[in-house]
This record gives sequence, C-alpha cells and structure tokens, in this order.
Amino acid sequence: MTYPPDTDSRVRVPSNHLMVELLGNRDVHLRRVEDAFPGARLIARGNEIDIAGDEREVGLAHTVLEELLVLVQEGQSLDADRVDRVIAMVKADIPQPSGVFTDAIHVGRGKVVRAKTLGQKGYVDAIRENTLVFGVGPAGTGKTYLAMACAVESLVSGSVRRIILSRPAVEAGERLGFLPGDLAAKVDPYLRPLYDALYEMLGPEETSRLMDQGTIEIAPLAYMRGRTLNDAFVVLDEAQNTSPEQMKMFLTRLGFNSKMVITGDVTQMDLGNGRPSGLKVVRRVLKHVDGVGFIELSGDDVVRHRIVAAIVDAYARYEAESKERA
Repeated sequence: MTYPPDTDSRVRVPSNHLMVELLGNRDVHLRRVEDAFPGARLIARGNEIDIAGDEREVGLAHTVLEELLVLVQEGQSLDADRVDRVIAMVKADIPQPSGVFTDAIHVGRGKVVRAKTLGQKGYVDAIRENTLVFGVGPAGTGKTYLAMACAVESLVSGSVRRIILSRPAVEAGERLGFLPGDLAAKVDPYLRPLYDALYEMLGPEETSRLMDQGTIEIAPLAYMRGRTLNDAFVVLDEAQNTSPEQMKMFLTRLGFNSKMVITGDVTQMDLGNGRPSGLKVVRRVLKHVDGVGFIELSGDDVVRHRIVAAIVDAYARYEAESKERA
C-alpha cells in the first residue's frame, strides 16, 4: 500500500479488548512503533489509530500495526521482543511477518508451540517438508525445542508411532557402563534438555507414561548401531560432538515412514584432539541429496534472554578477529 507525501493513514481495531492488547499497558507498544518510525506520528482515538507524516514511515508503521493486530486477533499476547521482531521484519521488507508467529505446532492438550523468528519458521517448515533436516546454530535459537515440538506433534497426530531421542555422551567417551543405574539413568545427564522440552509440552506424568510404554525411547548414540528405525521421529541433539563415522552410522538407521532431525552448534565442540565433527562433514557429503534440508540459525534467532544474543554475537566477532590475526 502506498500513500501520498505527508499524508495519513488509519488502522481500525474491531473491539476495545483488541485495542487494549494492541496498544499495551500505557500505550507501550504504540510508543515502541512510533520510536521505530520517527517520521510518523501515531495517535490512538477510540478504536482507531491515526498515522500521519512521512510517506514511507507512515506506510511502514501502518503495516506493523496491521501485523500486530493479526497477532492479537489470534489470541497472542504482545511483548517488547515480539513487537521489535515484527518491526525488524517489516523494515526488511519481509511479507506478512505475522505468519511467522501464527503458524502453530500442536503438541496436544490444546497446547501449541510457535516459531518466534523468521529463521525458526524456516526451520519448522524444513522439518515438515523433508525427511532429514539439520538444524545448526548457537545456543538459544530453539533448534532442539522446536525439533522436539515437531516430534510430539507427529506422535500426537499419529504420523509416527514413537519418538526416539539420542545424544552423544562425549564426556563419558561413549562408554556408559561404569555409570550407575539402567540405560536411561546412565544417559539422563546428557539428555536432560530433551526431557525438559518433553515435560513442558506433555507434562512429567504423560512423558513418564509414554517412556514406560516405549513410545518415547532413549537411545544413546553408542547403542544405535545395527538398528533400523521405522515409524519414528528421531532427534539427534548435540550432533557437533559426533565423528564422521558416527554420523554416517546414525543416518543409516533411518527406516520407513520415519523422520530425522539433527541439531548442533559447531562453535561448541567437545571432541578434542583435532578430531573432525561429523556435523561439519555431513553438509559437504549430503548437500545435493533430495529430501535433506540444512537450516542455519543465527544470533538473530536467539529467543532466550537478550544478553544471550549479545554473547553469541560477541564471540562471533572475537573468533573472526582471531582468525584475521592468525
């Protein structure tokens, strides 16, 4: 939509309730949009928001408000982070930013999980469209959590009959026998992030019940050799700590009507002794294979505390500068 120079626009909100949600407490969201587009003036009256000023700034502010209105109409709450992300996407000329946040992953009991960034939306789309997906990115980008959400959605919908979780136990040298307890107890410290995601989506009781039934299975990488995984959604976490041989072994476990998601962060490898990472090698090996997707998440996709994104960016700059000095 275009506007003549120094003109105005108007956003009409269907109800008082939606208007309150859109504006935020003491108009905090409205002021955030206005600060992002200093050439536009925003004034709320009744159930309408008038926008006046510079042609381009008016158009952008209008688009942001319309996208935010879609979100509140979908029953989603707004906060500073979400408003800022919509503003950034509109400024980057990304069409329909609200679509990033409204696409739902259904994990049962009426609960849904949603992507929070454009990169995360692309990651979820890739998981749905491909048999095998690699999600690579720094801490806090949601690569493991979203993989788990897609796994639970597939199980709840009946697309698969079981979920299989795996993770390399590098610190134990893949030799778990000396640890106390049964197999699940031995690998529990390494799979804790996956448990946490399951507990949040399904609840501890339902998770325990499904594990007791074998519907959710803990399968450490060291015990995967020789298996064929049919009718399963398989998640391999911390894959940067696999060797190329382990990665090949794991990928060839894929059976009929199954899907695999492999996640990892190549900046946080624990292999040591200069050993190559299977996660780094596999992209060169499988880059031309149909049905395989590679998704790179970045600091822009970090959805933890804002300082996590700053830490990720700071380390990236430090490592880039170190390479230049070397």
